[in-house]
Amino acid sequence: MIRVDARGDACPLPVVKAKKAIAELHGPGEVEVLVENEIAVQNLTKMAQQKGYISSSEKLAEQEYRVRFTIKDTPAEEAVVLGEVKKQVTYASEACVPDARTDTLVVISSDKMGEGAEELGKTLLKAFVFSLTQQDKLPKTILFYNGGAHLTCEGSPMLEDLKALEAEGVEILTCGTCLNFYGLTEKLVVGGVTNMYVIAEKMLTAGNVVKP
Repeated sequence: MIRVDARGDACPLPVVKAKKAIAELHGPGEVEVLVENEIAVQNLTKMAQQKGYISSSEKLAEQEYRVRFTIKDTPAEEAVVLGEVKKQVTYASEACVPDARTDTLVVISSDKMGEGAEELGKTLLKAFVFSLTQQDKLPKTILFYNGGAHLTCEGSPMLEDLKALEAEGVEILTCGTCLNFYGLTEKLVVGGVTNMYVIAEKMLTAGNVVKP
């Protein structure tokens, strides 16, 4: 088996590296590729379908996914020589799923949206998160802290929408101190746990911060 670490690589590099590794097999075998988001998983899976390879994927940890290719026979066209790298990159680019994420950070600090009636505020926030799933351009990260920590945990009315966003490559992070304060540490369902240093860093470096 050949293992490839493509974490941190932008499209089309994970696909290019996978193709090179497959070519190095010179016949049947397996190639395992590590990537850091669902977009890269989709790109690699698409390439496998185009080439007729058997593929499987799994999430190993936050921002770490493994895609495994099983090659029964390697076509001659997969042979890679240095002079063909440019052609390989061009081909791989065609397999890339466009990254629909923007450099936007959404911060949610409550389980309701706006001031006024609590029931209305919860309805509005649920509608807001659903509306995010319908956008052509998605946020890069959604941060949950204070009362917002409840929304990524068991019983949240928006778990399916958050899972859909995560599947599209949106980073979902919840404040660990907040989870601990509300007794929710073991009830987190979607996304990962973060800390105030990361929250501050992401707020300061984001191109755009949205707080519903």
